[in-house]
Amino acid sequence: MADASSPPDFDDLPLNPDIQKVPSFGRQPFHKDVIHKTPRIVNDDVWTLNTQSSTQCKLRCNRGPSKWKLNNVFTGDGLRHFAYQKEQMFYNGVILDDIHSGSDAVVNGIHEWAKRAIVGRGILLDFHSWRLAHNVTYNPFESGPITLEQLQAVLRAQGTEARFGDILFIRSGYIQGYSQLSQAQIESFASVVPPHLSGVEQSEAVLRWIWNNFSAVAGDQPSFECWPSQKDWALHEVLLSGWGMPIGELFDLDELATECKRLKRWSFFLTSEVCNVPGGVASPANALAIV
Repeated sequence: MADASSPPDFDDLPLNPDIQKVPSFGRQPFHKDVIHKTPRIVNDDVWTLNTQSSTQCKLRCNRGPSKWKLNNVFTGDGLRHFAYQKEQMFYNGVILDDIHSGSDAVVNGIHEWAKRAIVGRGILLDFHSWRLAHNVTYNPFESGPITLEQLQAVLRAQGTEARFGDILFIRSGYIQGYSQLSQAQIESFASVVPPHLSGVEQSEAVLRWIWNNFSAVAGDQPSFECWPSQKDWALHEVLLSGWGMPIGELFDLDELATECKRLKRWSFFLTSEVCNVPGGVASPANALAIV
């Protein structure tokens, strides 16, 4: 592909069926637990699976240098995850009882996104590199905002133009910072509930900016937004339950940032094929950036 910012016309046809209810060869069946995180109107889920119980690959491919960069992706939040807390409603008016009504309840499940993969033009905002260059103080392990003004300054510094429908990635520096923690620091950080995390600010201006430009958002930190929220509402509520917009978290964007800097281009072709789990709350994003 000559220009990652202008991908050719295509149709995405996922090849992953539902996981077999009763796998062959005596393998353990797939099991999913949807967990209500009381007292909030929030769900997580835990999967147990044999990796050969559905679509699989047994090949190991060694490749030479190319323009394909794999991001280590941990999770993408789906539409069952985080409701409007006051209204107690998920996307399309779904309530907790609809989700927890039985093992066959799949409304708002992650499988709906698996039918048509998340594919499009991604842009990286390398906030971490920008703030180092401009001596901006930032601690990913303290509750504090990355402001819209700062994000727009990153765009200008990179010479990147956001286009309607783009998939937004923000590199805050969390992954790099986490890798430098000692085991004792990691355990101390994990023991704080809720965790204190820097991330995108909660503001109406940020919501308007996202609405006017992006089809999905993602970052390298565990919550995407500043946490705990500095407002009486969260971006998760509006993005997931209001707009049905995917949120990606804990992306390893360091290698991608290095490649974008080398090319002096912070746009790329992005594919993300979430797991086809009926009624799933979230999924590994299985994402690939083609630069």
